Amino acid sequence: MARFSVFSLISSTWHDCMGLLAVCGLVFQSIASADMDFNQLEAFLTAQTKKQGGVSAEQAAVLSKFWKNHKSKIRESLISQSRWDNSLRNVSWRVDLKTQSRHADQVSAAVGVVELELGKTGKAR
Repeated sequence: MARFSVFSLISSTWHDCMGLLAVCGLVFQSIASADMDFNQLEAFLTAQTKKQGGVSAEQAAVLSKFWKNHKSKIRESLISQSRWDNSLRNVSWRVDLKTQSRHADQVSAAVGVVELELGKTGKAR
């Protein structure tokens, strides 16, 4: 039902549908990246209805309802897409001490070395 109410408000040309899809994508990207609560969502969508090239009040109502029903799924999807899926496999460290040098001020200079080994989750080394 909500699907028809959004698309019935525009002409049925392919260009108009793709334009609406792009606007909705940008709106959801803004909503998700800001992790808006419902008060922020309503204020943001109200501002979008007043903006040139924004959404209509009816479209804003549909977008609001969709966000409220699917917020956790959308956030989980965005987080899973943004993760590298690497995990820390091994950490090693050492302190190197110079014992010989041409210059006396460089002898006994300590240098710390930290090695981090990253790997894909669930994959063998």
